[in-house]
Amino acid sequence: MPEPHPLIVPILEEVGFSGVANLRHLKVDHALITALVERWRPETHTFHFPTGECTITLEDVALQLGLRVDGLPVIGPTLYDWEEMCSTYLGIMPVKGESLIGSMIKLKWLRENMLELPEEPSQEQLHAHCRSYILGLIGGVLMPDKTGNKVHLMYLSLLINLRRTRQYSWGSACLAMLYREMCRATNVSSKTMGGCASLLQSWAWYRMPYIAPISRIPSTFPLVCKWSGDRVLNFQNVPHNDVVGYRSRFDHIQNDQITI
Repeated sequence: MPEPHPLIVPILEEVGFSGVANLRHLKVDHALITALVERWRPETHTFHFPTGECTITLEDVALQLGLRVDGLPVIGPTLYDWEEMCSTYLGIMPVKGESLIGSMIKLKWLRENMLELPEEPSQEQLHAHCRSYILGLIGGVLMPDKTGNKVHLMYLSLLINLRRTRQYSWGSACLAMLYREMCRATNVSSKTMGGCASLLQSWAWYRMPYIAPISRIPSTFPLVCKWSGDRVLNFQNVPHNDVVGYRSRFDHIQNDQITI
């Protein structure tokens, strides 16, 4: 997603998605994700290391992304007239069969056709633009599917009332999907993985600093800000895009190299 319009930044902060917006600049190290998935066990939902087991928790999601991990479940009806929903709440009309595939909308089309804001937009225009932006974040970085190019419009129903949007447990939904996608990725026939890989990477760098790049930015909340936002990261003496290097580091991990 592009940089959020300055006028919707306060709304993103109010609904709890400002931390997620920071993920758009975090480049995923696929070698690190691969090395972690190789140590993931679906039976226990934990990573197995020579020193024992560990996993990413709801607390980690809250600390890394600033998302709520309690509150209302992220569920809702999925049978809507999606064209009418988009027109009413996004201010744009996707073309069925092209930009609207079933109940999913193409992210590229959504990014390129978000409602443009005038100099003095109405609250309705602001909210429509913000809904489009949050929907893009959900499908692009927070809960992407394996294709990474579409987002399900079922989430739009949870964005209708933006004041209520913050009450949903987006953090637990994000973690549940990441768990499911890592379990699927352990299958030898799997070639891609959905879920929030940026969250997994930021968690690994924070909990296992001996594999993390050097950042001159001190840790702040949410923790992902240390690595995102066009930060200059120094990868000297740590693996980077090197799955063999990560495997070796994990094979020889020591107890004092994991932050609890």
